[in-house]
Amino acid sequence: MSSKKELFLLLLSDIIFVNLAWSIYYVIRVESGWIQYTNPPSFLLPMIFVFLYWVIVFYFFGLYTHWFVRSRFEEFVTIFRSVSLGCFILFFAIFLDDYFKDAKVVSRFLIILYWILTIFWVSLGRVIIRGFQMRMLKKGYGLRNTVIIGTGSKAKEVKDMIFAFPKLGYGFSGFISISDNMKMDEDIGTLNDLPEIVKKNNIKDVIIASEQKYEELIITTLNLCADLDVSVKIVPEVYEIVSGMVKSEQVHGIPLVEVKTELLPFTSKLMKRLFDIFFSIVMLILTLPLSIIFAIVSKLSSKEKLFLIKEKLGREGRVFRNVKYNVPENSFGKFVRKIWFDELPQLFNVLMNDMSVVGPGPETKEKFSELVKEIPYYNRRLRVKPGITGWAKIKQKFYNEDPDMKKTLQYDFYYIENMKLMLDFKIILNTLIIILSFKG
Repeated sequence: MSSKKELFLLLLSDIIFVNLAWSIYYVIRVESGWIQYTNPPSFLLPMIFVFLYWVIVFYFFGLYTHWFVRSRFEEFVTIFRSVSLGCFILFFAIFLDDYFKDAKVVSRFLIILYWILTIFWVSLGRVIIRGFQMRMLKKGYGLRNTVIIGTGSKAKEVKDMIFAFPKLGYGFSGFISISDNMKMDEDIGTLNDLPEIVKKNNIKDVIIASEQKYEELIITTLNLCADLDVSVKIVPEVYEIVSGMVKSEQVHGIPLVEVKTELLPFTSKLMKRLFDIFFSIVMLILTLPLSIIFAIVSKLSSKEKLFLIKEKLGREGRVFRNVKYNVPENSFGKFVRKIWFDELPQLFNVLMNDMSVVGPGPETKEKFSELVKEIPYYNRRLRVKPGITGWAKIKQKFYNEDPDMKKTLQYDFYYIENMKLMLDFKIILNTLIIILSFKG
């Protein structure tokens, strides 16, 4: 089953069961007559808003992502957590609404009732959807065409897993050999043929399961799949370049690590962009008085230009003009750097869509050319827009003075493989703590 069909079924399930939970709750709370209201709350409009609210909550908790390799229990735990937090926020808002409308105070028992109803019905909906998916997969419908890169026992073990557990959603299409000298039965091509094989056979999953441990295989595969609509998974024995930096999952005894080729879905990209715009505008307005003071002091203490402009590489290697404050080399300048105030003009780069608030640090073309020779997989950083702050920046002490580039790259890979808004918020919060504690 495609991810779009799965998302449609999940949304359809939530439309039915979230609204069913609300309807039962409304009948008990209002229509039963157990509670007397001077101004009874309406039914339809609140139901619509409540449903949209739950869609947002479930989205942030990852309940609309792919769940094939996860257990139903894990999905139930996620539902339990999201509904518990959502009910706490929702009923605080409802109580405020009742208070301002002079409605009778509702028993706290009804909070627990709605919480139980929502968990039960939403979970039931997911059980029905997952059960339907499993039955279809066991019959061979909706399997995702999968190729295995490898020519040894590890590759054969993954193939056996695919046939033994069809509910995982994989459909074996053949082996991809690393070279002409290394082939197996059911071989359908070599690594260089991978893009053509993916397009011709509608491949959705690529699993690297080679017994040979070298970085070039992984990097070559990632580069070949960069513009393809496929999911790349790696058996950890050959997963060295970002080892330990992403989540691995046991798939019936075989641990698989997924490397994202589509780093963010469209909705997440849109929300990240809207947040970047909102955050940049707010920060520029709030710091305007400080910027004016800085400009005056800077001009009085130095004859240098106010702004430092350098050409940097953005997403997919696009060159842009990176703007920072040109800080004087004195005690005032050291203080400005300590609180990262010199980074502030980069918010204009964010508004111009050259950068994001959070992401890997931007590099000059010359520096990038040097690093990509030393670290062949360094160009993977160009998959995302550079950021003003980032996971590497807050994790590495003295990041701006003498960074360990390989360590920096590990942190950047962690961010790239785990990109989500909640991680961005965590990084921004940590950045503010560093600035306010003068540890920049």
